[in-house]
Amino acid sequence: MLTWRWYAFADFDAQTLFAYLRLRQNVFIVEQACVYPDIDELDLVSTHLLGWQDGQIAACLRLVPPGLKFAEPSIGRVITAPQARGTGVGHMLMELGLQGAAEQYPGHKNHIGAQAHLQAFYAAHGFVTVSEPYIEDGIAHVDMLWQASAADV
Repeated sequence: MLTWRWYAFADFDAQTLFAYLRLRQNVFIVEQACVYPDIDELDLVSTHLLGWQDGQIAACLRLVPPGLKFAEPSIGRVITAPQARGTGVGHMLMELGLQGAAEQYPGHKNHIGAQAHLQAFYAAHGFVTVSEPYIEDGIAHVDMLWQASAADV
């Protein structure tokens, strides 16, 4: 069974913050072999959604407020932990992330910089590609936009 919780940065206890940042480091830096500053000033002002299963983080994302990364709010740092991949947890994460974004920023679109190979995953959640591919931190990305429907607000 999964337990989901949103955290403001100040809400993290040391153990939870360590587990969250370690997972991000293991996936974005080590697994993807991409050296870049994953932890940044946006972490401090974002909200973070973590899904827990059997005492471990199974999935997580952060939601950056509008006007900081893009004009719109932006879901990012989306991870399904290796042990949870292929179980549908990533889709649950996105559904809950978009629901939380709509609640925190009603009526706003959501703008993401998605790794290009994940376009189909994000498109399945209503995102539309709005840019040509570009390279960010050595990985092909595209900008994608999501518009809340009346049912989401």
